[in-house]
Amino acid sequence: MCSIMGMEKRTIPEETLAGYFERTKTRGPDMSRIVPVGEGWLCFHRLAIMDLHEEGMQPFFLGAHALVCNGEIYGFRTYRREMEAKGYAFTSDSDCEVILPLYETYGTDCFQMLGSEFALILYDGKAGKFLAARDPIGIRPLFYGYDAEGGIVFASEAKNLVGLCERIMPFPPGHWYEDGAFHRFQDLTDVTPAAGMTEEEAIRGIHDRLIASIRTRLDADAPLGFLLSGGLDSSLVCAVAARTLGKKIRTFAIGMDTDAIDLKYARQAADFIGAEHTEFYMTKEDVIRALPDVVALLGTWDITTIRASMGMYLCCRAIHEQTDIRVLMTGEISDELFGYKYTDFAPGPEAFQAEAKKRIDELYMYDVLRADRCISVNSLEARVPFGDSAFVRYVMEIPPELKMNHHQMGKYLLRKAFEKDHILPEEILFREKAAFSDAVGHSMVDDLKAYAESIYSDEAYEKRKTRYAYRTPFTKESLLYRELFEHCYPGQAEMIADYWMPNRAWEGCQVDDPSARVLANYGASGK
Repeated sequence: MCSIMGMEKRTIPEETLAGYFERTKTRGPDMSRIVPVGEGWLCFHRLAIMDLHEEGMQPFFLGAHALVCNGEIYGFRTYRREMEAKGYAFTSDSDCEVILPLYETYGTDCFQMLGSEFALILYDGKAGKFLAARDPIGIRPLFYGYDAEGGIVFASEAKNLVGLCERIMPFPPGHWYEDGAFHRFQDLTDVTPAAGMTEEEAIRGIHDRLIASIRTRLDADAPLGFLLSGGLDSSLVCAVAARTLGKKIRTFAIGMDTDAIDLKYARQAADFIGAEHTEFYMTKEDVIRALPDVVALLGTWDITTIRASMGMYLCCRAIHEQTDIRVLMTGEISDELFGYKYTDFAPGPEAFQAEAKKRIDELYMYDVLRADRCISVNSLEARVPFGDSAFVRYVMEIPPELKMNHHQMGKYLLRKAFEKDHILPEEILFREKAAFSDAVGHSMVDDLKAYAESIYSDEAYEKRKTRYAYRTPFTKESLLYRELFEHCYPGQAEMIADYWMPNRAWEGCQVDDPSARVLANYGASGK
């Protein structure tokens, strides 16, 4: 991953700043640097992925400009050739070094050229001011706040700003900051569906664009691995990558030691594509023991995010401890694009499209946050093919009536897109979805609920939940998570908009638990 931090003003000494910045050292354990620029600071913890030599260390400088960036600029080689033709010289093979020449050439228009996975802080030495920008979905994290003297402070994670800024806020995805204001440079979900697009056209477009996205993300100078849950999304990523690379890939799965639903499917997919597959197991005790650490690393109180993070965190921890893998490909964002179990209840195409837009726009607070933190805290980098900007925009432009579940099979278009490729067993390609937090074993969620029940009596629950006027906890489990959150991020609950729940305005979705297990259409999922 990498961690970045920047202060507009040098209102605290370097040793004090270092203490705040050290909180995210696991994002970039290879090398660290704090540099005075202008009247402020730029900070960088490096996880070496592209150009493993010291020349790839940041900040990068170009004349009076300086930059720190946590990102992967997948089209950087094309941009680099363009900038070299303009006379720019490069000192490293890092993808991020191209950003300053692009900025000097195109100004803030360059931010929409950087692709799908970046967060950056840039000091414009000619203008004497700091700028910042974040990718359109928020795959790479960035937060901001103001110090005691009113200077803006940016950081990769909220934990860097606790105690330094009174209020901590997520940097809005698809925006850049300049001169006290945020400006949108890209909105992937504000689209007009393509009139007249046929199902066959949609399927062909999905197929070609997803393959292109996965192929682009295979470029790494560090060892690459794949999270494989056994569900459709991660299985497709693994299968396409294996075929593209033409060699054995390394896949990883995790499940409860008692009832791991997805491990058998992950093994089946891995065997089919010829992967070097590793399984990890976790126990009830592992889950309960890790819970405070998971809430602390996530910076959320949301039930769904925390549940789904338990297995992912423990899996990534094992990968970090037992392998040399540095980059992990994941299957996040597909659900929000193509629909989930609860979107079967959408009352019509317009409602389906509006829900997809809302979910994609808010992903940086939920699934994207989960993937980033669980992976980065273990000194690994996440790559998210379904989050490719061109792919997301294309799927959002598919007429929503084509994406609705007319075939009693969720994500029908995505499944059909790869049916003729024969890269996965039919049983995997057309298997019903199971939620990750349930698929690692239904018992994990039940164990978490039981643990919360053991902590709070009914009377204590009713009394203590009233402490939180914003998004008041509504179960003992949600109260437990909120109290763990407040211990680490006191008074910062508004960083998260709401609980990630089915749309309760839809008939069939009036539920009090975010698990798809409680929906009437769950059926054979996860069996």
